[in-house]
Amino acid sequence: MSALEAEIGGPTRALARGPDRLGLLLAGIGASGACLLPLATFRANRIVPGVGKPLFEALPSTLAIGLALVLTLAAMVALFIRSPRLRFLVALGSLLVLFLSLGAAPAHLSPAANTYARVAPASGFWLVLFALSLLATDALARLRPPPLGRVALLGATGLVLFVLFRLGVWDDLSVMKEYRPRADAFAREAGTHVMLALGSLLGAIIVGLPLGILCHRVSALRGPLLSSLNILQTIPSIALFGLLIAPLGWIALHVPGAREIGIRGIGAAPALVALFLYSLLPMVANTVAGLAGVPFAAHDAARGLGMTARQRLFRVDLPLALPVILTGVRITLVQNIGLATIAALIGGGGLGVFVFQGLGQTAMDLVLLGALPTVALAFSAAVLMDAAVDLTQPPQGPLSKGSPA
Repeated sequence: MSALEAEIGGPTRALARGPDRLGLLLAGIGASGACLLPLATFRANRIVPGVGKPLFEALPSTLAIGLALVLTLAAMVALFIRSPRLRFLVALGSLLVLFLSLGAAPAHLSPAANTYARVAPASGFWLVLFALSLLATDALARLRPPPLGRVALLGATGLVLFVLFRLGVWDDLSVMKEYRPRADAFAREAGTHVMLALGSLLGAIIVGLPLGILCHRVSALRGPLLSSLNILQTIPSIALFGLLIAPLGWIALHVPGAREIGIRGIGAAPALVALFLYSLLPMVANTVAGLAGVPFAAHDAARGLGMTARQRLFRVDLPLALPVILTGVRITLVQNIGLATIAALIGGGGLGVFVFQGLGQTAMDLVLLGALPTVALAFSAAVLMDAAVDLTQPPQGPLSKGSPA
């Protein structure tokens, strides 16, 4: 048996004896997107309804044939190849070809010297992108790369996308035509979006971590506090933003210096407070769960060493509970990145500005200008925090398996 065969589990493991069930689903989804739905949408201007163009109309014939062959290869690999490494490489290569092909659609569909025409990815593109992304994700899950490996892969993916952006591969797409006149505003609102998400997360850590420790140690407080935070979590985000306008407006008018530090009825202040309030439940709940999961044997050993309650908290409890606490941080951060989009409705800024401007102008490309970076931020935050959780997992040993007598 060769080294490659040993690595993938032998020759019978590399090729499927029958179609892979997940591969069959993904191949069906991808084929539907490539063959039955339009790959790109052409519009005479930014607000008129678009006309869907299938694969062989959206691209030059040579490029369309090449993309079709690449997608066929990806479908065959998904159906019959068991090697996760090969599935992952083929999925990544197919995604790269798909993105490069999309960049060629505007020049093929738009009349020469027409600056008003708009070409955007259509439903077929998004469905094929979804299928290839799931294929890559499934293969990556089977490969189980180490945490730093996942971070490196995320960085490499971001670098490739940045290089394609700088090379102007997508310059003629409609979303880029929306971006260019708003580049300065985009940078400003992106910074505001990140500030809202990270600022509310920092506040939740500062307040939620001590509250979680208190709830763990005072059982009578745990139920009422967690129930109150659960109720707070059920309030719709836009309603909570609205409820905060009146009290923060009153503070801005009657408390000296409040307006000078940015507290107002509308703007970033109510958005930041609302996001902070939404962040408390996952932070407090995960802190309580993490501390409750610390093995009894670790406590017993710490007491045997003569540690005080404070020393046990900082040297034993919190380090062992850190993976669960970081899971709460991950949930909070991803949640806040998404919810910060709503802040634009009360003047809080962020990438939601472009989303709601696009909805108001019936310009879906402007909606994408706000939505796509938000999705990318949330995905990147999830990958980074998952890696941090894995890196902080304590080693398995006798103390991790102890239980109270």
